[in-house]
Amino acid sequence: MKKIILSLLCLTMALTASSQKLLDLYQKGTIKLVADNNFGQENDWDQVFRSYKDMMGSSHVGERKSLVIMPDGSVIVNHAYTDYYSKFNPQGKFLKEFGITGTTGKRFKKIMSIEGVLNGTKFFTGVDNPGNMYFTDFNGKWLKTFKFKHSVRQVIALPNNKLVIVGWEIGESKFRDFISIIDYNTNKENVLWEFNTPRSQDWADNKLFSYRHEFKTGGAIGYRTMPYTNDLGMNNGPILSSVGNKLIAAIPTVGEILIYDLDGNFKSKEKISWEQKYLSVEDQKEIQKKAIERIKTGDIQKASDKNTPEEIGEVKDQFIKEMEADLLLIKDPIPIPTFSTILKDSDGNLLFFEFAEKQNENNFNVWIYEKGGKFVCQSRFVCDDYNLKINPSRMVFHNGYLYSLQEKKNASGVPMRLVRFKLTTI
Repeated sequence: MKKIILSLLCLTMALTASSQKLLDLYQKGTIKLVADNNFGQENDWDQVFRSYKDMMGSSHVGERKSLVIMPDGSVIVNHAYTDYYSKFNPQGKFLKEFGITGTTGKRFKKIMSIEGVLNGTKFFTGVDNPGNMYFTDFNGKWLKTFKFKHSVRQVIALPNNKLVIVGWEIGESKFRDFISIIDYNTNKENVLWEFNTPRSQDWADNKLFSYRHEFKTGGAIGYRTMPYTNDLGMNNGPILSSVGNKLIAAIPTVGEILIYDLDGNFKSKEKISWEQKYLSVEDQKEIQKKAIERIKTGDIQKASDKNTPEEIGEVKDQFIKEMEADLLLIKDPIPIPTFSTILKDSDGNLLFFEFAEKQNENNFNVWIYEKGGKFVCQSRFVCDDYNLKINPSRMVFHNGYLYSLQEKKNASGVPMRLVRFKLTTI
């Protein structure tokens, strides 16, 4: 599968990002990302990121980390499936680990990632499986809990003490994606946009098949037999951002950009200008064949300790049978979403990353709101020392620099690093 992974080329930088507008750099074409070697240089990364080695069954959960930049420039890093966060000072020096503590001072056993800072005074977390979002002070002391009845895909903070979420839920006959604004003080939720997809159309007409295999002794395994549909984000809803006094909701599948004010009042709709691309029948079949081979040669994680090898073998055979049947259904090109993700830089530009046509080659368009909300240029990031993955939860701009959690090439021990990149041109 074509992954959005940048091949990095790190050379000595002659011009720092902080000395000129980022747009001026983008307009010159290819951008070099150069790691600041003084940032966090004294850290023992094997100890700081010891959770990198964590596994859950066959899944490498230790690499699931994200970061948040605090108002003073310090950094908070989240570790999946742990009960602690890591804090670094503005120069990248590791300071401490902390968790969420309740009114009695006892640490929560299970915590969600810190998603951002609300009103410059408090953290807010992602939403856990029971539907809880926690608010804490900057030391992790619990302040408040929101309870959701639906799932939340994304949440961002607005300057007016409000949150915006992308939510979704599954009904008996449809899938519902929606955007809503929530007031922190009143807990009132106001739906701005929603889109309903009939389940029959989603699963059949669009060939997005999902299979759920019940074991004889209980438990279940889920698998989408056409893996590229999930990797390309075919089911993803809107992606949120905010610039100045505007709330932006961009919808990858149709290439629309919805603009609201910070109170949720609809203002306008734009259409992404570049042509939508398609995944060819040949590429689909190649991906499907490789996925079938992985299932044939790999192991399937059991759903319960009670599952026998015979039951797991039956599930594996059923996976292969259904995947091979779906291979025969691939007859038409399928549309690729117009973009994969969005980053907001520290100058207020939105960077729309397109899916790569070739591995290690990534272009992005930049939407400049200061000039009327239009795409003004195309550019590319390159560097050499890191296997960079484009992920807004692991890449945050601050004061002209790009702070990121990435894996360093040829590193001894734990490869994960908190790195601060300088931007310059070739």
